[in-house]
Amino acid sequence: MKEYGVPRSAMVIIAHPDDAEFSIAGTVAAWVKAGCRVTYVLCTDGNAGSHEPGMTREKLAEIRRAEQRAACAVLGVSEVEFLGYDDGQLEPTLALRRDLVRMIRQYKPEVIITGDPTRVFSGNGHINHPDHRAAALATLDAVAPACAMPLLWPEVGAPHRVRQVYIRGTDQPNLWVDVSETIEQKIEALKKHVSQLGDRDPSEGIKSRSAEVGKEKGFAYAESYQVITLVRPESTN
Repeated sequence: MKEYGVPRSAMVIIAHPDDAEFSIAGTVAAWVKAGCRVTYVLCTDGNAGSHEPGMTREKLAEIRRAEQRAACAVLGVSEVEFLGYDDGQLEPTLALRRDLVRMIRQYKPEVIITGDPTRVFSGNGHINHPDHRAAALATLDAVAPACAMPLLWPEVGAPHRVRQVYIRGTDQPNLWVDVSETIEQKIEALKKHVSQLGDRDPSEGIKSRSAEVGKEKGFAYAESYQVITLVRPESTN
């Protein structure tokens, strides 16, 4: 892969079903169309995310897993892994780090997309979910240096070095991905999360935010990232 080109393989590591569809699904759809193999890893099943009377954690977990798989089908993603941690209680523990190392070593992605563990506030009206921060921190700790260390947890697979990490939701982006051709696909995928959206149509909000991001680089719609390059691409000379 080129330093900022489409990778051959990528892994999206998030806390809950729908996190990716709200944020980076335009990039996922574009990469899949370009031939990238994308895997989703969800740390929780989102099994606390409901105010519906009579809902149980077990039933909600089934619903949200099905919604995530349906959303991934829209994006062309067939590999979806659920780690099964409880929604609202995620912490960046050694157990979670080990589980993520296992996933990374199994699928061997060139690129990982995750969140910003330092992001607590977004403007004056939003506090970032603690599960988002925990998932992001555990992911970064799994990537560097854990998954590349042959003497650390050898029972979960051979070591693997991730080339780049794409951090979403950061105030310091250094890469903008044009999602103008996949914005409708992103919205269609997000609509699969009926348990979270209800009757709301997310189209206007998604397009407004994506247009604001894209404006800086002249794209109709874009998603932005801070890209951390850990392994430089091989020289073509």
